[in-house]
This record gives sequence, C-alpha cells and structure tokens, in this order.
Amino acid sequence: MTETIEAKNLEDKTSNMETNSALPPEETERLGGEIVAALKTVFDPEIPADIYELGLIYKVDIKDDRSVDVMMTLTTPNCPAAGELPQMVENAVASVPGVGVVNVNLVWDPAWTPDRMTDEARLVLNMW
Repeated sequence: MTETIEAKNLEDKTSNMETNSALPPEETERLGGEIVAALKTVFDPEIPADIYELGLIYKVDIKDDRSVDVMMTLTTPNCPAAGELPQMVENAVASVPGVGVVNVNLVWDPAWTPDRMTDEARLVLNMW
C-alpha cells in the first residue's frame, strides 16, 4: 500500500491523500507535509518560483517501506535544468527524516501548462 500526495486542478492545489498505507496516519501526514516543504525549497534556476508552486510535481507516493516515488515534469522538454532538477528533487525529498529510497520519474504526459501554477507562483511571476 502507499500514501499518495497528488496535486489536483488549479482550484485545489492541496494534497490528495489516500489513507491506505500501513504507516500510522500521523506519520504519513508528517512525512507528506515535510516532503511538500522540502519540494518547496527546489527552484528552477531560471524561474523565481519553487517547483511545487509551479505545478511541476504531479504525484508523490509514500510506500509502506518509507521509499518515495515522485512523478514530476518540467516546463518544457528543452528545459536547460532538465539534467539537474530531478536530482535536486531527489536530494530534497531524501533529506526528510524517516524517508527511505527516493525515485524521481520525469514524465511528459500530461504536458505542463501555466494553468498548473498556484496563485502564489502567479504572483511571484506576475502572470495574472
């Protein structure tokens, strides 16, 4: 079983938590919150907004063995940071106490669009 944190549509960018994990609910809640906080420390070097608020994180699965799978995308397949951002995400998530092995999967479907950004990212980027 896994605990899933999934970014939803523009109106609700909060986490979608499935509670079918063997980990205690308070532990999955703690891990989920700390993972999101860690993801918010990762910035695309060319964009002054964090990758979570940009909507680049599609899904985070916390497994029963505390390993974490992250499904993410980039703003474009030609992103100059394509080589470093997945490693930055892996390092950030792995820094959370209690997290095991971290696997970051870069995906292109669905393609990222600006409508995935939160209001916070829109404010930082002046994209109203």
